[in-house]
Amino acid sequence: MAYFAAILHMENQEKNKTYRPNHLAHLEELEKQGKVFAKGPFADGAGGLVIYLADSLTEAEELANKDPYVVTGARRLELHEWKMTRPK
Repeated sequence: MAYFAAILHMENQEKNKTYRPNHLAHLEELEKQGKVFAKGPFADGAGGLVIYLADSLTEAEELANKDPYVVTGARRLELHEWKMTRPK
């Protein structure tokens, strides 16, 4: 498994409010499957971040592109593999 950082840039505040419950339900389902490492909004309102656990970039793209925020255009997706390291 690898980590993938999905940066969800805010594109439309109204759509964001409308689709928030769907977005959270989507992430809750993926959490049950062990596919979400961490998630949360940016404090400045610019969007949010989801760290996915996936076997490949292709799988991470599939997970992230199904997010209701992305599907509806409420947020713009930027996805990168994340080489996480922990402090020693």
